[in-house]
Amino acid sequence: MPSPSETTVLRLSILVTVGVALFGIVFGVLSGSFSITFDGIYALADASMSLLALTVARLIADYGSRPEASGRLRARFSTGFWHLEPIVLGLNGTLLMAVSIYGFVNAVISLLRGGHELKFDFAIVYAIITLAACIAMAVYATRANRTLKSDFVALDAKAWIMSGGITSALLIAFVLGAAVKDTQFDWIRPYVDPAVLALVSLVIIPLPVRTVRQALADMLLIAPRAMTDQVHAVAQAAVERHGFLSFRVYLAKVGRARQIELYFIVPRGMPPRPIEYWDGLRDEIGDAIGGEGPDRWLTIAFTADLEWAE
Repeated sequence: MPSPSETTVLRLSILVTVGVALFGIVFGVLSGSFSITFDGIYALADASMSLLALTVARLIADYGSRPEASGRLRARFSTGFWHLEPIVLGLNGTLLMAVSIYGFVNAVISLLRGGHELKFDFAIVYAIITLAACIAMAVYATRANRTLKSDFVALDAKAWIMSGGITSALLIAFVLGAAVKDTQFDWIRPYVDPAVLALVSLVIIPLPVRTVRQALADMLLIAPRAMTDQVHAVAQAAVERHGFLSFRVYLAKVGRARQIELYFIVPRGMPPRPIEYWDGLRDEIGDAIGGEGPDRWLTIAFTADLEWAE
């Protein structure tokens, strides 16, 4: 069975997330649970970001494989849509952290006011159904991304794992809250919902930090060390093999794209050669760099004037 595409995974994730979000908001109102309502709102925010991610993923895929599909957008974004990917990932992570911080503040306020009563039967039903959905989607996205290796799908899988963790904590808390009814610990029941919301919020606030940091690095056009070392090694080998004077390298990693500009400084008065020779040399260097495909933007130039390379 062929692996699903990136857009297929994200589209299914959006549909399931919207369903879970609406389910959570309805059950949150019915049960009187702030934590369930927060879970629904968190899922709705995640769905909106997944929809945006799906749009960007389709633009990137169409730019590389179907130039005619981009239409007028391609004419305006002539260097591609890769730069949109880190923007969306950064916005996604920031929004999820902001929602979590808001949930934590509300939970603390509720605890300070003595908590509130909760219909634990409704809450437990919600938690069981939602946890099953989270586990199923996390497994599906993780397996699909073994082939796709997409940052969007990876973030989506992480979001489902986070949601599953939230729901697991809710389920445990609700079961304990229901179990202590009419016992000496009955007094803790009003505090169960805001306490678990505060705990869950604290746990998930830092989780998107790594994604936001990587997105910021991509927006600042910071090339990974491994990529820099590899391209420099290939360029230096070409200089030594073909008798060039030196080279200049300009690198950036933008989302899934690698943007590489290589300038080789050739000796003045070098005997002229046919254009096919230089094209063959470009192919040789490009093959040594590797990663040929729609997400590699490679420019290789040869000049005897250093000013053209700086």
